[in-house]
Amino acid sequence: MGVAAGKRSRVAIDTRPLRIPAYRRLWGSTAIVAVGSQFTIVAVPKQIFDLTGSSGFVGLAGLFGLVPLLIFGLWGGAIADAFDRRTVILVTNVGVAGTSVLFWVQAVVGTNVWFVLCLLAVQQAFVAIGMPTRTAAVARLVPTELIAPATALSATVSSFGMVFGPLLAGALMPLLGLPTLYLVDAIVLVLATVIVWGLPKLAPLDGIKRRAGLKDIAAGFTYVAAKNVLLASFLLDIIAMVAGMPRALFPEMAERTFGDPHGGGLALGLLYAAIPIGALLFGLVSGWLSNISRHGVGVTAAVLLWGAAIAGFGLSGHLWLAVVFLAIAGAADMVSMVYRSAILQTAATDEMRGRMQGLFTVVVVGGPRIADVVHGWTAAGVGTAAAATGGGILVIVLTVVAVLCLPAFWRYRATTG
Repeated sequence: MGVAAGKRSRVAIDTRPLRIPAYRRLWGSTAIVAVGSQFTIVAVPKQIFDLTGSSGFVGLAGLFGLVPLLIFGLWGGAIADAFDRRTVILVTNVGVAGTSVLFWVQAVVGTNVWFVLCLLAVQQAFVAIGMPTRTAAVARLVPTELIAPATALSATVSSFGMVFGPLLAGALMPLLGLPTLYLVDAIVLVLATVIVWGLPKLAPLDGIKRRAGLKDIAAGFTYVAAKNVLLASFLLDIIAMVAGMPRALFPEMAERTFGDPHGGGLALGLLYAAIPIGALLFGLVSGWLSNISRHGVGVTAAVLLWGAAIAGFGLSGHLWLAVVFLAIAGAADMVSMVYRSAILQTAATDEMRGRMQGLFTVVVVGGPRIADVVHGWTAAGVGTAAAATGGGILVIVLTVVAVLCLPAFWRYRATTG
């Protein structure tokens, strides 16, 4: 029995970080927001479509959300390095909650689509500042050897939210009405803010006063350029997402390859859900990841597996085989994300962690959106199967080239002290 338990502990997700009260608070707030935020993510495009009857306006919401995420993601990283991170998390939580309340009010009283889009942009600005700050705080709350499992815990609960949040929102919308989804998100954010209130102060360790201006943001880029390990971690994520994220192909493949009726069906839902489901399932058995110190090798192997799985997806002629390949890709992305985040937390000094996480946010948010354009236009010329398969193969080739050019990344080992 003891041996079996030991095996389970090495395979099941590593929960040791949850023994640390401060991290447990941060993780608890993340878990609550992971589900609640999906209510607004579902409600906004639905309301925009209801107001306009146009998918074009729904697509425009992506632009209104992307621009502030890119701008304030970078600035948010500088803010995280200049001010007490606990205070920044609290302020951004309150800001997001406030915009959710405004979403609820406008949905009740009635409004126009431009007000909804502008409100979305404001909310995403708060989100973009809070994301790098929350992640940069982890290294101050757990010892170095627990950063990877702490990242896995946060990523797993985020994947849970991505899978079950929209399902819950879809089930509640006809019962409670669309405006209530916004109100529920606001209440959830208030609860998360109360939880975060108990965190210790997380002021900059070096005591240097910074203004979080353009000079500080530029210093982050200079820092990355001088650190091959950090540069490679960003580069491999860009390669994986831009060359290998095929989600823009899902609607066409669901209908023309897998036989969905016009207007959507089971195949479309499964294709969109497969990657986060793979990430979630793998996260639940990710305990062994903390035993591996060769994080550079881990990221490289995960990105190569991602590319191979996407290529397999492109070649799949059957729906369930396609879903399996996408789920494998999701599991590989989970491994890559855990190790890349751990590298950013350990290879960067504390005064730079916020800016590194800001860059991480921009890459994570921007890469898939660039991929949407690239894959969409490529598929228009060569077909969806060739676009997805070629993208997966390109990921493998570019990853090998990148690691050969930046060998320090392959040799990188996590510190354990």
